[in-house]
Amino acid sequence: MLKAVILIGGPQKGTRFRPLSFEVPKPLFPVAGVPMIQHHIEACAQVPGMQEILLIGFYQPDEPLTRFLEAAQQEFNLPVRYLQEFAPLGTGGGLYHFRDQILAGGPEAFFVLNADVCSDFPLSAMLAAHRHQPHPFLLLGTTANRTQSLNYGCIVENPQTHEVLHYVEKPSTFVSDIINCGIYLFSPEALKPLRDVFQRNQQNGRLEDSSGLWRGAGTIRLEQDVFSALAGQGQIYVHLNDGIWSQIKSAGALTLDLRPRGESESLPSLNQIWFGAFASRSSLLLLGNVYIHPTAKVAPSAVLGPNVSIGEGVTVGEGVRLRESIVLHGATLQEHTCVLHSIVGWGSTVGRWARVEGTPNDPNPNDPRAHMDSESLFKDGKLLPAITILGCRVRIPAEVLILNSIVLPHKELSRSFTNQIIL
Repeated sequence: MLKAVILIGGPQKGTRFRPLSFEVPKPLFPVAGVPMIQHHIEACAQVPGMQEILLIGFYQPDEPLTRFLEAAQQEFNLPVRYLQEFAPLGTGGGLYHFRDQILAGGPEAFFVLNADVCSDFPLSAMLAAHRHQPHPFLLLGTTANRTQSLNYGCIVENPQTHEVLHYVEKPSTFVSDIINCGIYLFSPEALKPLRDVFQRNQQNGRLEDSSGLWRGAGTIRLEQDVFSALAGQGQIYVHLNDGIWSQIKSAGALTLDLRPRGESESLPSLNQIWFGAFASRSSLLLLGNVYIHPTAKVAPSAVLGPNVSIGEGVTVGEGVRLRESIVLHGATLQEHTCVLHSIVGWGSTVGRWARVEGTPNDPNPNDPRAHMDSESLFKDGKLLPAITILGCRVRIPAEVLILNSIVLPHKELSRSFTNQIIL
């Protein structure tokens, strides 16, 4: 018997996802036509022996989340439940707080997945490795270049046994090119070190973290409090994955087409995995990976792709060009608009002959270990070029240019903008 836990965070997280997260919680943002975490749930449901999937976070259980849980249970024929934390408890605090729920029924092991990662999710391979050599903690790892490894948790492994000998979260200097993917397989014994951290926090009183904020005893950081402390003690092992993986820290990551690392061309791209198959529209010119919701109305002369997602009820007019972009529910792209490297929000309208364009932050195509950088929006007080985001119900007039800008919801623009946040 197996279980899975998906850590979905809460409203104070995902700030780099704004203004999109104003309208819908980040885990429910649609990617290839379905909420982001549905891809996680689908991957877990495909593992033989999976009995229950738990979502842990501190979002309020509002109507969209409740409706999503009900739909997921019906689609995958599995119990999918949401467990709300009483406060933000970190990446490990929720696991310990809801330990009785996780261990109910006596699972042999349980997966833990961060909601803000996208991957081919090699869960069956991780399970096989765990069963071959059981240990309390099994981490999924991949490789990054020396510079980008500093943005992730770095793992030093024994190359023969794959034991984690040293773990550092976001080191200041190079430690290892193996990084933590935020996908784990834990045995029930893994909760004992979490209990030790909780008891130590209680004894020490409230603790101050690296950001200067006070956190309660129930707040447990898996990476710093558990992995770093237990590395080299024979309890933590890493399963290396040469497949597809990326973080979704910002909206720009959603428009990225990740290709497989390494020399193999037989592996599908990320969007081929997540976008899946859709009904053929032979009259359309589709380039690469394109998802079109069945209710969308797309003019025959539109050119779409690569890496385009068109949501429910979208209208795409004649002569529209769409590339590396997401068009959300109910949006309208009028005739001959050009939308490149952008996200068009719910119910927004882009006028005729308008151009909405962003700057992609793609990884170095010549480095097979490169990942997308999750940089700040600003540098030296200036807005960095990035993808363009139109919030909910934004109106763009005809024949204007919106370049490298973020437009907050319910704005009606009257002219062109470049490199601005429009409040």
